[in-house]
Amino acid sequence: MQWSEVAGSSHPKTAPDSSPARTGHIDHRGRYHDRGKISAWNVGAYVVLLIVILVIFREGSVQFWVPYALIALVLFLLVRYLSTRYMIDDQYLHAQRLLGGRRMALEDVRQIDYASIRDLSPIGFFGSWGWRGRMWSPRIGSFDSIYTDTFGLLVSPADYPLFFSPSDPAGFARELSRRVRSFSGPLAVDVGDPSAASAAIVPSF
Repeated sequence: MQWSEVAGSSHPKTAPDSSPARTGHIDHRGRYHDRGKISAWNVGAYVVLLIVILVIFREGSVQFWVPYALIALVLFLLVRYLSTRYMIDDQYLHAQRLLGGRRMALEDVRQIDYASIRDLSPIGFFGSWGWRGRMWSPRIGSFDSIYTDTFGLLVSPADYPLFFSPSDPAGFARELSRRVRSFSGPLAVDVGDPSAASAAIVPSF
């Protein structure tokens, strides 16, 4: 089932109006790199949480290791968030972060689409679990999620789709589309294919 045919079809079909800076680059080995889109609000939330922990436990009325363990956990989650990176080489799409990642063969990609994690509606606040951030959506079933922002790209292979959020979704989609089409030709849904740009805008009913 194509995502554009999902009932309601409410997830975004175009990139946000404000064009992001082109953060992607190609290294000397021909690999395309981009980082995860970093939200100042998310980083601020981690900092506030650290301050709250320090304030609550400053009296030392609990076992001495408790505040240190909580601080270590928050710092780990922050570093994991900031470590999110995406890369395309001549065979694979890589989504990577500290203690987690997903690799997808380019020849297996069937659709490249814009999406919002809010519209995918994963179940529960702790919906993302495991090495690959496995989630479940009533629209597309189980999928993997390695993201730092609510808006990004949803890429479909033969098994589990992957949602991720590069800093420049449009630029990443174009580069991914170019490399995927060298394997399989035009895709049914491909927001990165300039020749299919008009088909990426789906009217709402």
